[in-house]
Amino acid sequence: MIGDIMHPGLINIINEGARYGKVMIGLFTDKAIASHRRLPYMSYEQRKNVVENIKGVGCVVPQDEWSYVPNLLHYKPDYIIHGDDWKEGPEQELRQQTFDAMRQIGGEVIEIPYTQGINSSSLNKELNAIGTTPDVRLKSLRRLIAAKPIVRIMEAHDGLSGLIIENIEVQKGLKTETFDGMWSSSLTDSTSKGKPDIEAVDLTTRMQDLTNILECTTKPIIYDGDTGGKPEHFVFTVRTLERNGISAIIIEDKIGLKKNSLFGTDAVQTQDTIEGFCHKIRMGKEAQVTRDFMIIARCESLIAGKSVDDALERTFAYVDAGADGIMIHSKEKTGEDIREFCQRFREKHPSVPIVVVPTTYNHIKEDELHQWGVNIVIYANHMLRAAYPAMYKCAETILENERSLEANPLCMPIKQILELIPGTK
Repeated sequence: MIGDIMHPGLINIINEGARYGKVMIGLFTDKAIASHRRLPYMSYEQRKNVVENIKGVGCVVPQDEWSYVPNLLHYKPDYIIHGDDWKEGPEQELRQQTFDAMRQIGGEVIEIPYTQGINSSSLNKELNAIGTTPDVRLKSLRRLIAAKPIVRIMEAHDGLSGLIIENIEVQKGLKTETFDGMWSSSLTDSTSKGKPDIEAVDLTTRMQDLTNILECTTKPIIYDGDTGGKPEHFVFTVRTLERNGISAIIIEDKIGLKKNSLFGTDAVQTQDTIEGFCHKIRMGKEAQVTRDFMIIARCESLIAGKSVDDALERTFAYVDAGADGIMIHSKEKTGEDIREFCQRFREKHPSVPIVVVPTTYNHIKEDELHQWGVNIVIYANHMLRAAYPAMYKCAETILENERSLEANPLCMPIKQILELIPGTK
């Protein structure tokens, strides 16, 4: 079981198992869960503490894979107790594998009637509607990095885009594909207001928009901090974000007038000195209250036309200064410079998280990025880029026809929009 939400159906299974002997619970680890569905709210140790104190439970063992077979072959139980809801749907294959494994070890599968009126997925959605706390949200990014081969982050620029990222799912067999968190982009935040992407935007203004997202979502948020400003200002930013439950900030090692990196090498202006940027990282780390908040250093060497060697020299220094991760950026369409950087960086730092934003090399799939050594992939501006042409086409259609009838196929029904917003049903 997952054990994040305990309900009568799980107690029924435990009670049934106790009739046959000592009950062993295979408790899914974060890694096993994250490969198939959303990460649970409680950590493995917290869930284990709850489950092993339930009457009738003899012991709890880690279930490191979604399949029961490895644990069955290892522990060789006499019986496995399972609800009969897996006779249909995507878990039929898992059921057959379980029967085969139990025959192999001379055991028996006992199926009991599924407890009607109890649905873990529905309970989880209700829990999502209640919300989360800054502390739980803050910790979740590090848990995801530890549990998943690739953490998938999507740009959110307002509450509505945040809700889409929070709720959208794609079912692939036993796996439920979701976004793991949100990217608060300075570019999309300013563009959604019709303003240029300049670093002069006040943190208080950014926080107002972030609050709209925080109030209606529960997933972790990574904050685009541009250069971080002056070290003294960066300290204030770190404390503000950490207090509000933001999981991480990414700051870039460039100085000068803000321009988007994809405009060209002149957009970088000048990279900060290695020591100057390391000083900023150290001040930010000293300002943290918890160990959970992450400061991720973004290296602009490849954007500036410099070598992978230069990028490695800088990022090695940033890690030594205390950076919790490295973001490497490039406008090269092949992605070969990113691949070389990741593989060489991994030789020295096998576990420091690497973040990429594959906007220009978007033909590379997540599995391949993982093979390079990447931990987090950020889709940095797609929600806003998708929204603009849709809104433009709708407005154009109404002008052309002098009424809104022809725009109906372009628009989401009002009822469906209201159903997306918690508390409006």
